[in-house]
Amino acid sequence: MIQLIITGGTLDKRYNELNGELYFPETHLPAMLKQARCSVEIDIQQLMLKDSLEMTESDRDGIKQSCIATNAQQIIITHGTDTLVETAKHLSLSIKDKTIVLVGAMVPHAIKQSDALFNLGGAITAVQLLPVGIYITMNGKIFDWDKVVKDKQRGEFKAI
Repeated sequence: MIQLIITGGTLDKRYNELNGELYFPETHLPAMLKQARCSVEIDIQQLMLKDSLEMTESDRDGIKQSCIATNAQQIIITHGTDTLVETAKHLSLSIKDKTIVLVGAMVPHAIKQSDALFNLGGAITAVQLLPVGIYITMNGKIFDWDKVVKDKQRGEFKAI
């Protein structure tokens, strides 16, 4: 079984047509898994729906505690891309015995041309194949958490 921990990020945002802002009414993840016809056993835990720029150390501790508490050895965490690496670093200080993949999106799932469903599929495959460790997967690539940066100019993650 895979533990899917939802924290928010662009992947789960929706566009408010009245004020032009992005917001979080609810998670898209169950619908995304259904749309993808995913047949893998996945337990979904929604921790929060937050923009990663608003995440606190307390939020990161909550994510860490959820990873430690689950019996699952394979964990996917949906997360905003701006502080994805920071959360991965926080997890790496304590968790050494599980395979954890953090994933996000540059464009919300609810918006046409989103990369969210593709990235989620990549994370589901990656977490099943990777050895124990902490990884980030985006746009068809898998990165060690400590060997990646977000290139804000190009809107993608790249190895360092």
